[in-house]
Amino acid sequence: MGKIEKLKRYWRRRDDAREYFKWCLSYTKPYVPQLFLIMVFDLLATLMSVGMAVIGKEMIDRASIGNLSDFWKIIVVYIAVILGSQFLGIISGLFSTIVYEKFGFGIRKNVYRKILDTCWIDVSKYHTGDLMTRLTSDVGTVSDGIATTIPTIIRLIVELLVTFFTLAYYDIRLALFALMVAPIALLSSVILGKRLKVLTVKVQESESRYRSFMQESLANILIEKSFCLEDYSEDRLTKLRDERIYWVFKRTRTNMFASAAMGLSFQLGYIGAFTWGAICIARNTITYGTMTVFLQLVNRIQSPIISLAQLVPRLISMLASAGRIIEIQNLPKEEYTGARIEPEKIGVKVDTISFGYTDELVFEDASIDFKPGEFTAIVGKSGIGKTTLVRLIMAFTNKMKGNIEFYNAAGETMSASPDARNFIAYVPQGNTLFSGSIKANILMGKKDATDEEIIEALKSAAAYDFVKDFPDGIDTVIGEKGIGISEGQAQRIAIARALVRKAPFLILDEATSSLDESTELSVLEGIRKWNPSPTCLLITHRRSVLQYCDREIQIVDKKMSSIAG
Repeated sequence: MGKIEKLKRYWRRRDDAREYFKWCLSYTKPYVPQLFLIMVFDLLATLMSVGMAVIGKEMIDRASIGNLSDFWKIIVVYIAVILGSQFLGIISGLFSTIVYEKFGFGIRKNVYRKILDTCWIDVSKYHTGDLMTRLTSDVGTVSDGIATTIPTIIRLIVELLVTFFTLAYYDIRLALFALMVAPIALLSSVILGKRLKVLTVKVQESESRYRSFMQESLANILIEKSFCLEDYSEDRLTKLRDERIYWVFKRTRTNMFASAAMGLSFQLGYIGAFTWGAICIARNTITYGTMTVFLQLVNRIQSPIISLAQLVPRLISMLASAGRIIEIQNLPKEEYTGARIEPEKIGVKVDTISFGYTDELVFEDASIDFKPGEFTAIVGKSGIGKTTLVRLIMAFTNKMKGNIEFYNAAGETMSASPDARNFIAYVPQGNTLFSGSIKANILMGKKDATDEEIIEALKSAAAYDFVKDFPDGIDTVIGEKGIGISEGQAQRIAIARALVRKAPFLILDEATSSLDESTELSVLEGIRKWNPSPTCLLITHRRSVLQYCDREIQIVDKKMSSIAG
């Protein structure tokens, strides 16, 4: 009963394979001319290969009867075909490589952009290592399938037909005998196809876990060193490697059994062809040249069948990887409404919102109004919803009940959405710098900022004094997450990145946690001097900053209340 249910489930999911295949083909449209040219190269190679067998027959037949008048001409033609075949193979290989890389990048770019356009809360459910596996390994598998596997399948089918009819021209019985391997290959493909798809997904999932751990381990290497976790991390990596080897072994074993079965049938077919040819020679019904072409063409008629069957695992891998990529592409996209308001003196009204990451709510019918130009502090212990409020205001999730609305002094309003981020400057928690120059990091806040604007932002963030002392100033190159500078310096550069935007709404989420109190107050004083002064939402653990704030917000029992400054 279990096997019957599995077959029913597989049959019900047959539409998935069609959907995955249609998705793969949809990406081939821009590359149809290049893929067509690759197939032309492959078909010419096939015709040359069959032609060499026929030329070889003529050489042997003429030599065996002592007719050497045209023998050397045939030798020259034979050599020319060989050289042409080799040259064509080189050109085809180079061209295929270029198409493969372009095709792979095209898919990778689209999936990467999809991840960028997806709601943060949805994409955050996936580990970075898993996303990287889908962007690299899975995309590579799909690219190989479209740019290599499918054209190869078409070439092999044409090669099979050309060889079959050529062989049938000499002896139809031998041609039909050579096809006996086809049912075995087809049966093996059908039986193993379901199993290979499951194993391919398992291999990719194990690779995701393997990469995810390495990515996290390297990103948090200081934690591992501080807790002396080197041996533990190595052991865990080894276990993940063993898990991957287990699934790779099972998939390879399945492939090997299939290859062995088809290889055996191939050898039996070849022995049969050789025996039949020997009998025909004994009966003087064929020449030695015909015997040679028999043996070559039998090999060439069975080889495509075997190769087609062996390409089934690669085709299944392509479909399995396509399914994993489609899963990412089906994530809900952020909705840009196109709404605009004049970005001056911006306030935001939070009206009876309810939200929770799980069934446990963080906010329940909570309301607050951040008025234009005000500095508002949210001070409190971790886990009460301070950062969650920021994420809701910035529309990083659309799964909230209630309403958040931006407004300006002119009375214009717009709901919280990705569009509103155009007039928001945000400094998140932690070290968020990229590898590259300090200038390049700050330009992320405003891509066309001048050096004067960058220096002005650095001064407001109390960062210019140390930046100007670097040998290369704002062109100083830092490493990943600000390696080469201190945490406090990295935070001030991140603040400068936000300030250079000159946005009317500024959010500082624990953005000064690594600064000493005097530097923190200096930064806040610099921000308050901006004209016009931005609306600022400041999340902090330090009550000393309240002297620069107009009021304080408290989050208690999933509600928000205001305390005048």
